[in-house]
Amino acid sequence: MRIDVLVAEIGSTTTVVNAIGLGGSQGSLRLLGQGMSCTLEDPGDVTVALKSAIGDLALNLGARDLEWTWMMAASSAAGGLSMSVHGLVYDMTVRAAREAALGAGAVIKMVTAGEMTQSDIEELKRVSPKIILLAGGVDYGEKHTAIWNADMIARCNLACPVIYAGNIAARNRIGEIFKKAGITAYFVDNVYPRVDELVVEPAREVIQKVFEEHIVTAPGMDKIRTMVNGPVMPTPGAVMEACKLLWPVLGDLCAVDVGGATVDVHSVAEGSPEIQAILEAPEPLAKRTVEGDLGIHVNARNIAMLAKHRINLDLGFDPGPVLANLKVIPEKEEQARLVSYLRGIACDTAFKRHAGIIKHLYGPQGRMTVASGKDLSSVKFIIGTGGPLTRLPGGLQVLSQLTGKGYARELYPRAAQVVLDSQYIMATCGVLSRQFPEQARTLLLRSLGLET
Repeated sequence: MRIDVLVAEIGSTTTVVNAIGLGGSQGSLRLLGQGMSCTLEDPGDVTVALKSAIGDLALNLGARDLEWTWMMAASSAAGGLSMSVHGLVYDMTVRAAREAALGAGAVIKMVTAGEMTQSDIEELKRVSPKIILLAGGVDYGEKHTAIWNADMIARCNLACPVIYAGNIAARNRIGEIFKKAGITAYFVDNVYPRVDELVVEPAREVIQKVFEEHIVTAPGMDKIRTMVNGPVMPTPGAVMEACKLLWPVLGDLCAVDVGGATVDVHSVAEGSPEIQAILEAPEPLAKRTVEGDLGIHVNARNIAMLAKHRINLDLGFDPGPVLANLKVIPEKEEQARLVSYLRGIACDTAFKRHAGIIKHLYGPQGRMTVASGKDLSSVKFIIGTGGPLTRLPGGLQVLSQLTGKGYARELYPRAAQVVLDSQYIMATCGVLSRQFPEQARTLLLRSLGLET
């Protein structure tokens, strides 16, 4: 059986392969079938899980053998897109650079502000990021720190590329430093060109491009090009692309992606004019937060501890023995019930960390009300994706707890429609949007039950 496009989502714990058919009315995309396997079978070689998932797909399609024209992929395996971020002032250029990296799908391993020290360099060597993002200074402002940090990074002898997204006035000197050191460097628009202005999209695009160029050399991923002949994107970046694809049609939205290793919350939202008027600092239109302590499989015990005083009563059984033998894909009823319970806590915690808040400050002029963080009050849709939300019952009920709470201080959605990525293809559609943007959007809207 021949498939037009296979899109693999290679996660830290599971690998899913979607078969996509081209054609039909107006060149539309069709989901033909899906296969799944456990990435942890051999984390040192993701093609093992990939072949296993393709075998499961063939079984589901009733085919003896599968052939395909194109294979694309989204991956968070092999540590995902690990990055370090270095800037001038933490609440300004560092924060802007961090937003760019997270939005591109990065796992941030290290952040520094100001001039890097020798201990910073030792830590940088230890974390050994796949990409370094260097920023610092508004355009034509302070440039010494960015140049200093470039020189320090150049002495590390790390075999990873550097993206410079800082003061344009320092670009030539930093280019000379990296060229002399034999470091591959990419130069993009300043992420913080003027005070209170964020420009993160150019950096995000280049981060994803660099990821695709260099991911094939990462341990565990170094054989992926033996099978994948199309784009390879970081999975969180693919989900963000899917969110941005939907925004022109749906308006302000959030997506909660519950995985085995992390829980990510993505939002594409302008926010309400009332909140924008009192924001302490600018927020990007598209924002991602990643919670590495809330992954349903990797961090199951951590999540259970958040409800340690009531978990036994809520579940009706002792979760200890179940936690000790928890499978990536639940096999027994108690495992499924526990995972369903943990995802509710994880979603609530991750969403609360993503949303901004109203604060009251007191000074000589009396009380002043300000807003801090991402304003979600105008969000019209909350989308659930990831295996624990889409493959176990009750996902809609979990997400329904995130809207209409009427908190006085937390900037939650006032009233939002909750939908599930029923076919579990959100990351897949983000990857497909590289070549088929309109068709990918239609396919995703169909999965959300929102096709017009």
